[in-house]
Amino acid sequence: MEQQEFLDALKAEGYADPVLVERAPNGTLADHAHPFEAKALVLKGEIRLHAGGEIKIYRPGDVFHLRRDEPHRESYGPDGVAYLSSRR
Repeated sequence: MEQQEFLDALKAEGYADPVLVERAPNGTLADHAHPFEAKALVLKGEIRLHAGGEIKIYRPGDVFHLRRDEPHRESYGPDGVAYLSSRR
């Protein structure tokens, strides 16, 4: 998905303005959940989300979505990751 298309979709779906999130190469974030729904567009690098017994890999142009209070953990590729993330 292109960035402007993502921004337009966020607005149409009632999400807040997105913030840029950057994570270090080969990093991880342990099991956690957010008290909000999140949607993000990967700009560069790679993120692996471990949720619901599955591992999904997202790369530039991919959009990922996490439900409110959805338990998950994250790991990042050898180049880290940068993504635009919004919540509602």
